[in-house]
Amino acid sequence: MVQNQARHRIGILGAGNIFGRYVEGLRTFPELEVVRVADVDTARAKQAADEYGIAAGGDGDQLLDDDSVEIVVNITPPQFHAKTVISALEAGKHVYVEKPLAATVEEAREALDAAGRSTALLGSAPDTFLGSAVQTARHAIDTGLIGEAVGATAFVRSSRSETWHPDPRAFYGPGGGPVLDMGPYYLAALINCLGPVVQVSAATRIGAPTRKVTSPGRVVDEVTVEAATHASATLTFASGVIGTTLMSFDVWDTELPRIEIYGTEGTLALPNPNFFDGDVRLKRHGDEEWRVLTPVTELFGAVDTPEQHRRGLGVRDLAGAIGGGPHRANPQFAFHVLDVLASFETSQREKRFVTPESSCERPAPRPVH
Repeated sequence: MVQNQARHRIGILGAGNIFGRYVEGLRTFPELEVVRVADVDTARAKQAADEYGIAAGGDGDQLLDDDSVEIVVNITPPQFHAKTVISALEAGKHVYVEKPLAATVEEAREALDAAGRSTALLGSAPDTFLGSAVQTARHAIDTGLIGEAVGATAFVRSSRSETWHPDPRAFYGPGGGPVLDMGPYYLAALINCLGPVVQVSAATRIGAPTRKVTSPGRVVDEVTVEAATHASATLTFASGVIGTTLMSFDVWDTELPRIEIYGTEGTLALPNPNFFDGDVRLKRHGDEEWRVLTPVTELFGAVDTPEQHRRGLGVRDLAGAIGGGPHRANPQFAFHVLDVLASFETSQREKRFVTPESSCERPAPRPVH
C-alpha cells in the first residue's frame, strides 16, 4: 500500500511554464513530497513556493546544498539540461530531467557518463509512455491482437506555442523544433511498443523563418527560427517494423492520426502521446467497426480534462527504482530516443541513411490490473 512506501522529498529546479503541472501531478502520489523550488530568478522561485505552499524557494545552489532533498526534478530549458543534471548527480541527488535528456547527443553522453560515476539514479522524460494508453497498446501487441507488427505511422502537428506560451523562443532555438520538442513523446511510445530503431532516413527544413508571437502576457513579439520546423523520416526498427513519421510546426490543421500501428491481423490507433491516457482503438481484419480497448493500467488523470496536462509519473517511476523496482524511464531509453531524433538532421545534412550508435531495451511493462 502507498502509505507503507518510503517518502521521497523532491526539489524542483526551474519555476517556468510547466512547474505547476509537475507540482499538481506529484501531489497525486502520497509518497512524493515537494519541499523546495529553485530558479535562476530567485524571486520567481520564492513566488512559486508561496503560490503552491512549498516550504522553501531560492537558487540552484541552495537546492543542491539542501540535505533533505533526495530527488531533483530538472525542468530547466534543454540547453541547460546536461550541466544541471551533472551538477545534481555530483551533489549526490537522484535526478529526473525533462525531455530531451540534453540539447545534443554529445551533451547527453556526458550526462550518462556522470550517471555512471554516481551512485544516484538518473531518469528522464518523456514518461507519457508509462500511461494507460501506450501501456494498453503495448499489451495488445504483446498478446498478439494485431498479429505480427509490420508498420507504424506517427504524425506530430504544431502545438501552436506562439499562441499560448509567453516566450516560445526555446521551441524554435537549439534543442527545439518539433523533432526534439514533441518528437520524444511519439518516438518513446513507438520504442516502448516496437523496440529500438536501427536505421533512419530523413528530410528536414525550416518553414517560415520568423514567427509572430500572439500569446497573452508575451515577452517577445517575434521569434527567429533556428531549428528545422518540418521533418519527415522513415524509421526501421530492430524488430523489422518500418515506421513513417511527420513532425512539423508548420502543420496547424490536419486529419492525420496521431499514431497507428499495423499488423498482419489488425490495426491499433493510439491517442495523443503527449498525454498519459485516452482511447486506444483496435480493428482486426474482418471487423466492421473499431473497438476501444479497456485500459490495462489505472488512469493518471481524467481523459479530456486539464488533468492530462499534469506530469510526474516518471518521477514516481524513479522513486520506485530507488527502492529496487524496475526503472522504465531510464537514461539509456531517453538517450536512444534523443539519438534517433538527432539522426534526422544528420540524415538531411549528409544525404544518407543513418544507423544510430545507441540502442536500448524495451522498458518492462507496467503491471496489468
